[in-house]
Amino acid sequence: MAARVQGVTAALLAAVILASCGGDTPPLRQDVTLRLGHFPNVTHAQALIGRATGDLEKTVGVPVKWTLFNAGPSAVEALFASAVDAVYVGPNPAINGHIKSRGESFAIVAGAAAGGAALVVRADAGIASDADFHGKVVATPQLGNTQDVAARLWFAERGLVSRDKGGDLTIIPLANPDQLLMFAKREIHAAWTVEPWVSRLEQEGGGRVYLEEKDLWPGGRYVTAVLVVRRAFLRDHPELVKRLLAAHVEATQRLNADQEAAARLISDEIKRETSAAMPLPIVRSALRRVEFSWEPLAKALAKAANDAHRVGFLPAAPDLSGIWELGPLREVLREKGLPAPPEGGEGTPR
Repeated sequence: MAARVQGVTAALLAAVILASCGGDTPPLRQDVTLRLGHFPNVTHAQALIGRATGDLEKTVGVPVKWTLFNAGPSAVEALFASAVDAVYVGPNPAINGHIKSRGESFAIVAGAAAGGAALVVRADAGIASDADFHGKVVATPQLGNTQDVAARLWFAERGLVSRDKGGDLTIIPLANPDQLLMFAKREIHAAWTVEPWVSRLEQEGGGRVYLEEKDLWPGGRYVTAVLVVRRAFLRDHPELVKRLLAAHVEATQRLNADQEAAARLISDEIKRETSAAMPLPIVRSALRRVEFSWEPLAKALAKAANDAHRVGFLPAAPDLSGIWELGPLREVLREKGLPAPPEGGEGTPR
């Protein structure tokens, strides 16, 4: 009888322990640190807000080691080297990294930002029509990056050929701060860039938006930033990835609920991380042009990959099979009572 009582007691104790751990949900390992990368940029606003408020670390429940990047390729290389576990990054570096690693290194687990890019011309550059770009110098942030691909494709479709291909249009890769400087020196005529630099070129460089990139996309929506996670980390720490996604969703909701409060947080956090001021009017303007959402926008990502192939940055037709891992996001959204991305495998459009 005593043995039977002991057995029942042990079973009850086991049930209590399981319940305290969330039933089938495995407890978080306390020796884990989440190594999270982002750019100190408005388009990575969820990371900035999560870091500024401390809410991201509270939600994930483990220490967070933050890493700053200024270019997508270096962020992807850090993923390859297992130097970070997750990172906010632009679509083209994510596509290139997926192809380079044959889908084995990382997966996109959520969308983050859409829109925010534009072609800005100097007010005194004499550009009133597409034909006026002949003989002009146009800057993009980086060779082969998202805005560079969009610019080269747009100009090519209008018969404007770059000098490296025998034409008279000069397209030069130029870091965003240098674009602003060269605008002021009147050494470039235009720039195809992304927020907050669109707003800075307008407000500080006297530029004029010639073209909003959203006008070139079906429905006006295209991918600007995504959240990616190393596959090994996703496999070894699925509950931690879910908590990261919960923090991502919560930061997105906070952004969209009160943009003025978000603008102040973002402005202060960028200054803290970089020691360079990001004026509040610039951040306000940038937030009006960028859409923050966890939606995958998979059709738009596929188009971005095909565009990179069309302009020669991807030698073969891109295969994005397996680039998305949306199961954890669906679980988080379901638990929060929010609409989930559609079922049907990676790359399923909205």
